[in-house]
Amino acid sequence: MTFSHIPVLFQQVISLVAEHGPKRIIDATIGGGGHARGLLERLPEAQLLGIDRDDTAIAAASQNLEPFKDRVVIRKGVFSDMKAIAAAIGWDHADAVLMDIGVSSHQIDTPERGFSFRMDGPLDMRMNQEDTVTAATLLNTASQEELETIIRDYGEEFKARLIAREIVKRREKKPWETTGELNQLLEKIVGFGHQHGLPPATRTFQALRIAVNHELDELTNALKSALEILAPNGILAVITFHSLEDRIVKHFFQYEAATCVCPPKMPICTCGKKKTIDILTRKPVTADEEELKTNPRAACAKLRAAMKLDIEQTTATSSKQ
Repeated sequence: MTFSHIPVLFQQVISLVAEHGPKRIIDATIGGGGHARGLLERLPEAQLLGIDRDDTAIAAASQNLEPFKDRVVIRKGVFSDMKAIAAAIGWDHADAVLMDIGVSSHQIDTPERGFSFRMDGPLDMRMNQEDTVTAATLLNTASQEELETIIRDYGEEFKARLIAREIVKRREKKPWETTGELNQLLEKIVGFGHQHGLPPATRTFQALRIAVNHELDELTNALKSALEILAPNGILAVITFHSLEDRIVKHFFQYEAATCVCPPKMPICTCGKKKTIDILTRKPVTADEEELKTNPRAACAKLRAAMKLDIEQTTATSSKQ
């Protein structure tokens, strides 16, 4: 199957990042290389490091970016390791970091990857096919309490307890193997019309995918790694697709942009917190009507961006005031 992925918020990302003229760019979730290609076309002097943990995506990005091969390095890995991956190719800093957090269209549309409940396939959901734990592994080995926690916390599913109980009851008779089997159970338990128009399996499939790939921990660590490797005035742009991810990015930006994190009732600041970023997007950037017509999957996408400050200069300026 040919790798196909339409980069969301394409024009918004290219305009926001290119405006600052970065020379070194890390696309920490390169996918098919759509955003990367746009940036390389717009910035003829830029070099780009692309990272992904999906071999299929790496192959597709390599092909897509072949015309720019002298300015591109692509490595397999998790995006939370971007600082170490960059150091391995001789980069001690980057001027821009882009993270597009989510499942690619190719992954969703390939039944054997097991990401989608719309097509029957193995309960896999691994972004890195070399990992050993699949969705089936969790469904067949995790305790009822563990499954309930995963489905409730990562899927925000109201019927998590009932779903977990029925998953365990069913596996005692027959191990879980396919997405179709799980979807059938979820349609029966959750039903239609109770999730603001979402299909019954949406939240549970999301939860399992997040658990299999450790996505929220990866995102938290990746944000810290990005801030460490960015040079002063460097740009961090992050695209998320659901509330759990967006909340992590929003709170990270708010914390790093704060000058004080003392309790509100403290008479004077004692925390010593320094502001490390300026937030460039007061509200998350979302897809316009034109994009939604051609790519409905962009409906959930939110782009937040920030600029890293020169902390030494900021501290020196503050001390003079």
